[in-house]
Formats: sequence, C-alpha cells, structure tokens
Amino acid sequence: MTNKLKEYFPLLREREELLAEIKGSRELYAMYEEWSRAQREEFLDFCTGVRGMKILYDSFFKEVMNPEYAPERLESFLCAVLKRKVKILRVLPNDSTRISDEGSLLITDIVVGHEDGALANVEIQKIGYGFPGERSACYSADMLLRQYRRVRSRQGDDFSYRDIKNVYLIVIYENSPKEFKDFPEVYHHHARQVFDSGLQINLLQEFVMIPLDIFHAQMHNKPIETPLEAWLTFLGEDKPEKVIELIAAYPKFKEMYATLYEMCRNTERVMRMFSEELRILDRNTVKYMIEEQQKEIDSYKEQLQQKDEELDRKETELYAAQERLAQLEAELAAARSKASK
Repeated sequence: MTNKLKEYFPLLREREELLAEIKGSRELYAMYEEWSRAQREEFLDFCTGVRGMKILYDSFFKEVMNPEYAPERLESFLCAVLKRKVKILRVLPNDSTRISDEGSLLITDIVVGHEDGALANVEIQKIGYGFPGERSACYSADMLLRQYRRVRSRQGDDFSYRDIKNVYLIVIYENSPKEFKDFPEVYHHHARQVFDSGLQINLLQEFVMIPLDIFHAQMHNKPIETPLEAWLTFLGEDKPEKVIELIAAYPKFKEMYATLYEMCRNTERVMRMFSEELRILDRNTVKYMIEEQQKEIDSYKEQLQQKDEELDRKETELYAAQERLAQLEAELAAARSKASK
C-alpha cells in the first residue's frame, strides 16, 4: 500500500525495516504474535504512515496532549470546544472519590484548571455509555465538590461561594450512544442549567458532548474550515488524505503528528503501549457486552413479569366471570323450578 505520509514525515520507517526489528527480538516477536492479524496490520500501518495515528488511544493522546509539557495544545483544543479563551495554570489529579469502579469504557480522562479557577474534565470514550446524562451529572458534581473542598481549605474563614468557578465536563465519544442518533446533523452539544422563568443564576455546571461518529458523517466530502473541525479531524481521522488536508490547512498539527511518529521509532515502547490499549479495549468491550446483556436480561424479566401480571389479571377476570355465570345459572334454575309449580 502506498505510503502517502512519508513525504511529510521522512522519519517514518518502511514496513520491512520495522518487521525486521520485531522479528529480531524474541520478546517483541512473541508480543507481536499474540495480536490478531488485523491488530498486526493496524500497528504496522500507523507506525509506517500507511494510515494516520490512532490519536484516541489513551497513551497516544496523552503523549501529544500532555498539558504538563505542551499546555498550548490542550489550551487550543479547549478554546475550540468551549468557545472561550482558556489558559491552563495547573493540572489536577483525577483520582478522588470517583463515582464508580471505572474500569470503564473511558480511554482518556484529564482534569485541568483554567486561569479563572474553572475546571475542565476532558474525557474520551470508545463506546458510549447507556446512560450518558446520569453519569455525566455525577462526574460534574464530583468535580464541583472537589473544587469546593480545595477552595474552602485554602481560604478558611475568608471563603465565599462566589469563589467557586464553573466546571466543564467535555465528553468525546468515538462511538456515540443511541440518544445522539436522533440528532444526525449535530456533533457539538453544549448544555448549562437554566430556569424556565428566565431567572439568571449561575449554577456552575456546564457540559459539552461531541459524537465523533456523527462528526465524520457530517464532514464527508466537506473541507476542514474551523478550528473545532480541525481538532476533531485530528482526534478521529486516520485516512492519509485527511491527515494531509489537515496539516495543509492547519500546519500546527504537523508537529503533533511528528511527536507521535518520533515515538514510533522506539519500537519496544510503542508495542507495549499498543498491547496495553488492546488489553484495555478487550476488557472494556467485554464489560460493555456484559452490561448490555444484563440490560437485555432485565428487559426480558420485566416483560415476563408484565405477562405474568396480565395472566393473573385475566385469571381473576375469568374466575369472576365463572362465578357470575354460576350465579346466573342458579337464578335461572330457580326461576324454572318456580315456573313449573
């Protein structure tokens, strides 16, 4: 297959060179042999530039978007998504009292603090959750509570609730939940809490949800024209033609791709990263399938219960009808007996 990206990234290696290195190491070749045929081809394709990088893999995303040594990249991304100026001052740990066991389908989760004190949680998922609204509300509440505790601890008696800033939860779905399919022309959903009366009170929590699958459908045969379109193309597109179009329209992305292709020259490191991504994806896919099967089982149980209740109701009605019929027959027999006398 033609390597269209080699012209733009000369550091890319040839397939034969990469395979020779892998086969020359017993450990690397054993790792390579554990992958499926499709996984081997995927690895060789993105390492040699036959296809673009899988930016949505957690390890690769954090490599190129790490706010600790390249904050301007995440700032630019957040500016495009939030449609407001963003200046990252610190990166916050994202452990805390997370709402669930979170061996989740989430592949990237970064919490950053803005210049004005607001927080943003950037989360990317391979597979959409069954209840994105409920889960997002819980995460946002967790972020807000963490900020409250931090600010109150820092300011002590001088604490004021006006010191608490907005929290933004940004969720990017590679494969979006079914709720998003009802809006096939929208790939940027922004929500904040408002009153139906028009009362203006800031309730601090805002949400942005981006379904990349719907974005790609909308961008079919359409040029990249905005910073948001550029970023979403970078995150979710691996066709060489689109990568070339992106770096031609927005040259800053060429440096980001170069960062990842430089990483690919360390074969052992990138193979271990890829193996970890596959392991997480397998685990999460199994978890997702179990959850989906459990929902299907619960649905069948509910349907069976409804049928049982319906059967009980009909049996009760039949019993009442039989009693009424027996009563009518008794009354008829009594009437006939009386008439024969």
